[in-house]
Amino acid sequence: MIWVLEDDDSIRDIILYTLQATGFATKGFACPKELWKVLQNEMPKLIILDIMLPDEDGISVLKKLKADVRCADIPVIMATAKGMEIDKVKCLEMGADDYIVKPFGMMELVARVKTVLRRSEKNNAGSVFRFGKLVMNVGEHSVTIAGEPIYLTYKEFELLKIFLSNPRKVFSRDQLYDSVWGSDYMGESRTVDMHIKTLRHKLADYGDCIQTIRNVGYRWEEK
Repeated sequence: MIWVLEDDDSIRDIILYTLQATGFATKGFACPKELWKVLQNEMPKLIILDIMLPDEDGISVLKKLKADVRCADIPVIMATAKGMEIDKVKCLEMGADDYIVKPFGMMELVARVKTVLRRSEKNNAGSVFRFGKLVMNVGEHSVTIAGEPIYLTYKEFELLKIFLSNPRKVFSRDQLYDSVWGSDYMGESRTVDMHIKTLRHKLADYGDCIQTIRNVGYRWEEK
């Protein structure tokens, strides 16, 4: 899911349309307040962030994103005004992954999005998550408990990775479904429940860490 924070409706709409036509799931925001509200329950793969915004400028938004441990690793592409070199430097120093100067071509934006996502996925490939004796090595695509390998299917592995990288965060079934299966997959959210059941069984004692939040979804709660 790619989020676009842009207060100009026409620019935001064409960015969203172009990204969707290229195969990306998207969500648009007209002001920072909308983004902060949704960010409490959802997490994007990348944010395209305009600098000139109402109420709060994009540099302030970027600073808050990078200061929050939950959001610090989300890639951000800044949209800067032509000739504002100081803004470009400031954004890169604060942790932005790239910037694009207005007015920009849509195909250039798509190319930058793909490049940043590839770089982000490569950087995260070596991530290792540890909870007690449970160890997940994303780069090796392996899970062990007390050194013994746990054999998970691809979908089970992806579900566990979401939980371990976002401990205590509650995910709805639809969020898990869209993240692991994709919005274009022909199925239903009950598929998530079935995979959670088998994942809990394979994780043995650690299966209890996947808690059901009634009428909401699931979360990982460390013992």
